[in-house]
Amino acid sequence: MKTILVVEDEIAISRVLTVYIRKANYQVELAYDAMEAIEQFEKVKPDLVLLDVMLPNGSGWDILRKIRTNSTCPVIMLTALGQIENRLSGLDQGADDYIVKPFDPDEVIARIKAVLRRPNKIMESGEEFRFGSLVVDLEAHSVTLHNDYIEMNPRDLSLLIFFVQHPNQTFSREQLLDLVWGMDYDGSDRAVDLSIKRIRKSLIDWPATEGEIKTLRGVGYQFSVKE
Repeated sequence: MKTILVVEDEIAISRVLTVYIRKANYQVELAYDAMEAIEQFEKVKPDLVLLDVMLPNGSGWDILRKIRTNSTCPVIMLTALGQIENRLSGLDQGADDYIVKPFDPDEVIARIKAVLRRPNKIMESGEEFRFGSLVVDLEAHSVTLHNDYIEMNPRDLSLLIFFVQHPNQTFSREQLLDLVWGMDYDGSDRAVDLSIKRIRKSLIDWPATEGEIKTLRGVGYQFSVKE
């Protein structure tokens, strides 16, 4: 049974989420402030975190950054701040999804299921892809460059694996949202741009003579490699 860590200081919301998450056959662990959130994360090692932005003794953004220093655990942000800038900020910092309060608990469960499906798709194949010094191992769920391990969050890893499975093919933002994250994803198509930006940063030392992620203006993106 997968474990969901709910980090939410409003008791009423925590209780509602707990009921719905348990009904969906997940185990629930709770934290009510920033300090407790980090302690619970390290102790429980959850499969997914529902993380409120506004918390006592700290910010959800700070917790997200701490999680991302050594973990690719999926994180869904919960916040009353619905402006697009805040949505993009969360995605850029490594969040996997973003839900604005007030929300429908059934929608939260649907988002949890959608996010948890992403890594599972990656694990279905035991293939290894090599493009010069870049190696993407689907079975090990890992990316190495010049034999050095590259840490990536699940969103970016899903996109990179899709690219390596479809080299030298061009995809629009809308196609990538559909094919990689699914029709149930409710984020902005800017999420693709932000994910590409992070992947390029992670692969900054990958020689252009071996390959690159190209932007084709007005068309989309292409994982261009030498054949």
